Amino acid sequence: MDVAFIDNPAHVDAWQSAQISSLLAMDTEFVRERTYFAQLGLVQVAAGGAIALIDPMVDGNPDALARLLERCPTIVMHSASEDLEALLVACRRLPRRLFDTQIAASLAGMGAGLSLQKLIEATVGVVLSKSETRTDWLRRPLSPAQLAYAADDVRHLVAAAEVIIERLQSLGRLDWVEQDCARMLNAAESETINPHPHLAFRPAQRLPAAAQIRIRRLLSWRDTEARRANKPRGWILDNTLVVRLAERPLSTRDALDQLLDSTPGAPRKQRDVLWEELSRAASAEERDMPLASDPGSTERAMLKRMQEAVATLAITLDLPEGVLAARRHLESLLLEQTWPSALAGWRRPLLEPAIGFAIR
Repeated sequence: MDVAFIDNPAHVDAWQSAQISSLLAMDTEFVRERTYFAQLGLVQVAAGGAIALIDPMVDGNPDALARLLERCPTIVMHSASEDLEALLVACRRLPRRLFDTQIAASLAGMGAGLSLQKLIEATVGVVLSKSETRTDWLRRPLSPAQLAYAADDVRHLVAAAEVIIERLQSLGRLDWVEQDCARMLNAAESETINPHPHLAFRPAQRLPAAAQIRIRRLLSWRDTEARRANKPRGWILDNTLVVRLAERPLSTRDALDQLLDSTPGAPRKQRDVLWEELSRAASAEERDMPLASDPGSTERAMLKRMQEAVATLAITLDLPEGVLAARRHLESLLLEQTWPSALAGWRRPLLEPAIGFAIR
């Protein structure tokens, strides 16, 4: 395939106009070690017999990429969730329709969580290089080795997708992939802030309600502050300090000051805000909020029965158990007594006869 490095928005439009294809392969390279939001460093696209490596750091290119995403009927990506986040931040646009080859491969019975290298080798018999897996994609100029590595990420992706699509069609599962990819796009676009971050915070399970209220407040504040400052959450407030601040009430402001002053890396400049979060009385909404809990023996036994039923069904369907129903979604079903959205669509009609006994 011909490979072009594009640092001009007009050339992005011209490249896209010259390619006539129902499927366009796309990948991104981004950096997020020092920021909350991913920083897009390169976007690779391939269609027909051509590859374009588009520099999103050039003025006008993010808008040109947005036009490309809008015009292309189907974008093929591999393990796309973080790429979608990076595209949305940089271009304020997502693909109209997505075909994720990692999702598709799992539903085609090829295994869960296949890497791009393993997928390409399994479908088209090509072994990709891994030489530039850790590199700074924000530095310029990019080296020939970096550009070659980036081009390989999309060079064979459409061909791999076509192999998987044929297999899915024979199994009657192409619609399953479309549903899962549509849900991934919806999740990326919604950007909803989790109202109950403490539920996924494992240390909260062993703490009483009052401490969980404080953990929820701290985690919510941390996320808001991380977004505002565009810094990783752990740079704002690390998990260990979250637990220390929340597990027992601090009787005075001096007690908070002493804890912050004695803890390396503590956000001392935010002591006023932290005191407010930790000291105010619980609201009615907080007193009624769901609590994180470690399942008791009855719940554990029920969850085990559900997992065994899913495992049996997964063998019948030749699907990975976690792809059919992840443990966290089974736990949600058991706790909330309603079907989570992740188990809706094609999954629920298959799962309901097998695990419907969990709904009281």
